[in-house]
Amino acid sequence: MLVLKGKATSFLGKIMSWQNKSYNVETMRRLAQAELPQPIFDFADGAAEDERTRQRNESAFDDYWLLPKPMNGAAKRDLSIDLFGHKLSMPVMIGPTGLSGLFWPNGEQATARAAAAAGTGFCLSHGSVCTLEALAETRAHPRWMQVFLYRDRDFTQELVRRAEAADYDAIVLTIDNQVLGKRERDLANGFTIPPKFSPSQYAAMLSKYKWFWRMRGELSRITFGNYVRPGKKEDIKQLAARMAYLLDPGLTWDDVDWIRGMTKKPLIIKGILSPDEAEAAVQNGVDGLVVSNHGGRQLDGAISSLEALPGVVRQVAGRVPVLLDGGVRRGTDVVIARALGASACLLGRPQLWGVSVAGEAGVRHMLDIYAKEIDTAMGLCGLHSIDDISADVLANPPGN
Repeated sequence: MLVLKGKATSFLGKIMSWQNKSYNVETMRRLAQAELPQPIFDFADGAAEDERTRQRNESAFDDYWLLPKPMNGAAKRDLSIDLFGHKLSMPVMIGPTGLSGLFWPNGEQATARAAAAAGTGFCLSHGSVCTLEALAETRAHPRWMQVFLYRDRDFTQELVRRAEAADYDAIVLTIDNQVLGKRERDLANGFTIPPKFSPSQYAAMLSKYKWFWRMRGELSRITFGNYVRPGKKEDIKQLAARMAYLLDPGLTWDDVDWIRGMTKKPLIIKGILSPDEAEAAVQNGVDGLVVSNHGGRQLDGAISSLEALPGVVRQVAGRVPVLLDGGVRRGTDVVIARALGASACLLGRPQLWGVSVAGEAGVRHMLDIYAKEIDTAMGLCGLHSIDDISADVLANPPGN
């Protein structure tokens, strides 16, 4: 009995909860990779061509060093910020990612609830599985709605009107996806929506039984909810083809001005990298900017978001909030981004890793990781509040 008890204790000692295994964002990524079929993991994790821009989004943070000043006596830290009339618990929000419902049943709703529980905001992707109206039923605020400029201008207007009717708090116009990037992991995997696997792939993915089990009743219903027309029977392949066709590479500032004129909601442009375009956006009445290269999923070789940030911030000169999207994997990354002038950071892939591991609880845990790491960095740097973060926090600020 003593031997059996010892074996049982040893066995139980090896079984750790997913929370204990996911002590940082990278461990959540590894747990998600173990949880998901490889084509679906790569759909989230992959990027365009050689993925240099995706990698540089993360490694660019390595160019900066924090300068601790612990004698400032920051015994208590306030991580909260005010953004477009809403108080957020920290300078971190959930950014738009398509097809979250492919990673966990009702993935978009789970992620929105987690963001609300953490006291921060959520942006719904245009390519969500659920409709924007269904997401609104979570009553999560603040919630933003992503839109694109379409060849069918009436459909662009329709999405904006629907978002207003469903009480979304801001409209996010994404401008860097008008020509689809070459995402080679998806090509190599033969990835399709909904996913279809060969017999050999099924055999190779027996270890992913938990994902198959929880998604068993969902896969046949995966769709692009915001594009489904009442009374029309279109499968997801037809919808995907229509979405790709609708994207208009002829987007100009006249179109931005047109969208600006149709809504009184805050209008935020996502996909700004150039100071010139940042200036044009402000001149066209945009209320906020997101410095982003679409997570490296569009133009491989594009400048990293962090490297583009200081130039955009200098050009804008405080006239509108500037947010950062891309490569934020640590709380210290958030502090560095704030030191370079970002109002807040959007999280893309990390939310998908969190929802893949444990649904709403996984996203909430992921957000807790960021909050704790930001708080630790602020305490060690002697920072009492987010507003205390400036270029002085950096040992090597830009230009030095």
